[in-house]
Amino acid sequence: MIQRILPLVAILSLSGCALTQQTTPVASDNTETVAAIKSMETNLNTRLGGMETKIETQNDYISTLEKELSNVSEELSMVRTEQTKIQSSIKQATSQKTRLAPIPISMQTQSLKDTLILGAIENVEIADIQQKFSARIDTGATTSSLNAVDLQEFERNGTQWVRFHLINQDAQEDGKLEWITAPVIRNVKIRQSTTEEAERRPVVELWIKLGAIHEKVQFTLADRSHMTHSVLLGREFIQDIAVIDVSKEFVQSKK
Repeated sequence: MIQRILPLVAILSLSGCALTQQTTPVASDNTETVAAIKSMETNLNTRLGGMETKIETQNDYISTLEKELSNVSEELSMVRTEQTKIQSSIKQATSQKTRLAPIPISMQTQSLKDTLILGAIENVEIADIQQKFSARIDTGATTSSLNAVDLQEFERNGTQWVRFHLINQDAQEDGKLEWITAPVIRNVKIRQSTTEEAERRPVVELWIKLGAIHEKVQFTLADRSHMTHSVLLGREFIQDIAVIDVSKEFVQSKK
């Protein structure tokens, strides 16, 4: 019996040794696989962490770009608003220039058709004495004036009056001098360039006729014997009545 058992024990022992030798390599392979998997997991986690960091950095950069874009959009909106204002101002300025543009000559000529035109020299009639005198139309003078000589001042009914002779060449040749008498409207002081003292001159109103014009005109009285013309008509007479063509003479009267 013992002899039979011993061979079986020997066989089992040999079989166990063989199984032990075959099992040990399998355990070693599993350990390496697990280690490899853990290494891959660690590597993936590291790479994933790096990618998350990059994504966060990119998100911050995108947020910064969005803010800058918003600021640029606001500035662009302000620029467009200013551009609109400038264009509107330019249009208004252009419109004003158009309205203030000089009137074409043809339109000026059209507007002057109904305006009375006087020459630089005209003959006027003094209604008080019904005599005609050569008059210079002077836009440089404010008031009109007469060549009054033999000027005499007197009082009538508490009012200051004057009488004088109005001299012109024809009247002197004919020897006919008529007195002109009129109340004094006011007195003015005139300072000549050759003297420092102001000269007091009376002002009177007389009716005159110049072509179709029949107006009452205020004249300052002064000795104008050194002047070529006995009568000078200034701007106060011309305004709202006529325009002057200095290139012509005797437009509304005969020479």
